[in-house]
Amino acid sequence: MDGSHEKPPIRGAFSTVKIVRVGFGATKQTNKITVMVYAEQEANGDILLWKLNKSHIPFEKYEKVTFETLMAKYTPEPGFYQEKIFPAMRKVAQGIARGERLRVNGQPYGAEVEFLQVLDMDEDNVRATFGLGLTYLDRNETEKGQEVFSKLVGIEAAFAKEHKHMFNEFGIKLRRNKLYAEALQFYSRAQKLTELDEHLLYNIGRVLIETKEFKKARVMLAKAIEVNPQFEEATKVLELLDKKLGAPV
Repeated sequence: MDGSHEKPPIRGAFSTVKIVRVGFGATKQTNKITVMVYAEQEANGDILLWKLNKSHIPFEKYEKVTFETLMAKYTPEPGFYQEKIFPAMRKVAQGIARGERLRVNGQPYGAEVEFLQVLDMDEDNVRATFGLGLTYLDRNETEKGQEVFSKLVGIEAAFAKEHKHMFNEFGIKLRRNKLYAEALQFYSRAQKLTELDEHLLYNIGRVLIETKEFKKARVMLAKAIEVNPQFEEATKVLELLDKKLGAPV
């Protein structure tokens, strides 16, 4: 052994000074402003810089830089990270965890409070938005659920792989609340942004059955089984549908 070890990935606050020119002619002024960003190193070594919102939460990608560029153009701000960013991110994570726990334990009103507090700090937080929408649909508050649905379809990150179980559950809740058009729109958006997934195809099929579009439903269920031949639930529903349509099983 040579005693060498991998360095931990960079994660922290950095600042840089930007020159901003305002005004015209005789009133033209040049100002210096300090821009604070959150840096997070990716697996390939590149460093992604994030803008911070008013609560010091990373919320929007600023730019991607190399380690050399980061060191040359930015100044480490460990104190700002420890005093502002880390506590804010921890508060958000803890709020989401409490909200999800309360929702699962059948305490939707407490869950709503937690998710709303998180969204007050981080308005586009995907997990909190999903949690809030699921909470409303758990309570059959379809109007509020529709409002959250409208927000979610506009957040591309909501359909990232790590949120797959959440958007599947959200779509199921939309269907069970008879919001069929919204469920189909939601799943259609997911189809465009995710890999082919048997559960997604199956759930689309279930919605199409509810809207009595049986032939389209059959196509989706058959595709789900094609992706995963061991998908017993899809096979069972397809067999029942074939009997209804008078088609061979």
